[in-house]
Amino acid sequence: MVDEIISISSGQEETLTPPLKKEAGGWKSVKYIIGNESFEKLASMGLIANLTVYLKTVYNMDGIFMVNVYNVWSGTCNVTPLLGAFLSDSYLGRFRTLLFGSIASFLGMGVMTLTAAIPEFRPLHCFDGVHCQRPQFLHLAALYLGLGLLAIGAGGVRPCNIAFGADQFDTRTDKGKAQLASFFNWWYFSFTVSLVIALTVVVYVQSNVSWAIGYAIPTACLFLSISIFLIGKHTYIITKPQGSVFVDMAKVVVASSKKGKPSRESALEPRYYDPPLKESEDLPVTKLAHSEMFSFLDRAARIDDPSELDEQGNPKNPWRLCSVQQVEQLKLVVGLVPVWFTGIGCFITMDQMNTFGLMQAIQMNNRIGTFHIPPGWMGLTSMICLSIWILFYERFYLPKAKKRTNGNKDGRFTLRQRINTGIVMAILCMVVAGIVEKQRRIAALQRGTFESPLHMLALTPQFALSGLNEAFAAVSIMEYYTNHLPESMRTISGAIFFLSFSAASYINTALVNLVHTLSVKDGKIPWLGGRDLNTVTLDKYYFLIGGLACFNLMYFNVFAYRYLTKKAEITPEPKSDDENEKQLAA
Repeated sequence: MVDEIISISSGQEETLTPPLKKEAGGWKSVKYIIGNESFEKLASMGLIANLTVYLKTVYNMDGIFMVNVYNVWSGTCNVTPLLGAFLSDSYLGRFRTLLFGSIASFLGMGVMTLTAAIPEFRPLHCFDGVHCQRPQFLHLAALYLGLGLLAIGAGGVRPCNIAFGADQFDTRTDKGKAQLASFFNWWYFSFTVSLVIALTVVVYVQSNVSWAIGYAIPTACLFLSISIFLIGKHTYIITKPQGSVFVDMAKVVVASSKKGKPSRESALEPRYYDPPLKESEDLPVTKLAHSEMFSFLDRAARIDDPSELDEQGNPKNPWRLCSVQQVEQLKLVVGLVPVWFTGIGCFITMDQMNTFGLMQAIQMNNRIGTFHIPPGWMGLTSMICLSIWILFYERFYLPKAKKRTNGNKDGRFTLRQRINTGIVMAILCMVVAGIVEKQRRIAALQRGTFESPLHMLALTPQFALSGLNEAFAAVSIMEYYTNHLPESMRTISGAIFFLSFSAASYINTALVNLVHTLSVKDGKIPWLGGRDLNTVTLDKYYFLIGGLACFNLMYFNVFAYRYLTKKAEITPEPKSDDENEKQLAA
């Protein structure tokens, strides 16, 4: 056992290193996890990719109602991971949380299949696209039940899938560090490729054959996902719950707010409660050193009176006196916030393609000869571009970059470069979308028809740019969150990542309703609203979102980028494989 070093605010980092586990983990485990993730994403995206079309054409929702339902559900799917992260860390562990989340998603997809298969669970079919029966209470109850179960499932799967995969690598070695760096991109790449292949069939079946069969396919895929996940159980490194960091962070907030400024004596020589960490059998336990950033939180760990400790040296009231470890964990999370806001700005742009982008596709010429392209297929453009970029980056660019530097550097773009590129792609996406929408509407009005003669493939550039926004910004921000926090907080990093998607969805909902209200009062043609895009000026809304993306670019480069590197040292220097083998031999 490694000797424990006890220090009070010594400024030195301590790491308790448990024995390495070679029997489980590594790529042999990750292949099952990625297989599970691929089928799970196939199922969820089989719903998401065409949900806008389903709500508009089957549930007869108008534009504002549909966007609100989609965005609120999408936002909720990204809030529930916070609860999932709490349950995972405190009680269930990542393995069981993933399993229960997958089962909830399976039940949710089953209910969605019933809404498509049973006529009583949906409104009457609308033939002219304008005069349609609105969904009634029973229709919405069945729909909301299915979406609610899917949101619960997302709460279990989303905060744990990346973290559980990362658990399979030993990041105390150079090899483990390199494997983890590639894992993020391959995780994105693997399920995206499966989506591109399979969603082509699923979305086509939903739009052109049967919604019931089209939803039954994702339900079956979720069953396969659960099966693959359970088959690989014997290969996993399954860590035990370590306790919720959320509770620790709440204690720090309460304790720091209760304590005022220190006395003169305490300010000159502050004493902090900094006990040694208990050794973990599952994860390398990293002792965070006291840092100077966000020093206002330090008062939570400051010992103002010896009576705050009991005879064993433990706090009598843990909500008034916290450890330096607890304070530093909250500091790391607070340090994510500036970049977190940048992520929200990027994801707002992506939301537009999932709602208004597909509404454009519904009202455009989708014929190639006698074949009708399903509107949901436009989302595949984003995924294809994302996959092509990651494949090019990992298989072609990085190997050549390493050769140019004789292996001294891996040649990866910096996080700042990648996030900046993603924001630029978001700006271009909105500009192109606005130009295309203006041409689509003019062509439809000239012909006097609901459907514009402009071909649906004219939307390809904006969907491609949305995919590149995700490839550069989303992957980079996910990597930043995971590397910024220690191993014991990886579940929280996943929850925070998806929380930014949630915030983007809710902000987008507020923007849509605000813009609709203000533009209707204007007396001119409203920007948004109704079932027919020809009666609104959606292009102006796109340009507004593009302007917000420009502001996001300035905000990131003036302020937020500094926090990409402004953090406490939270991991030890990686040891080489030879050094670890010598340590084991000793």
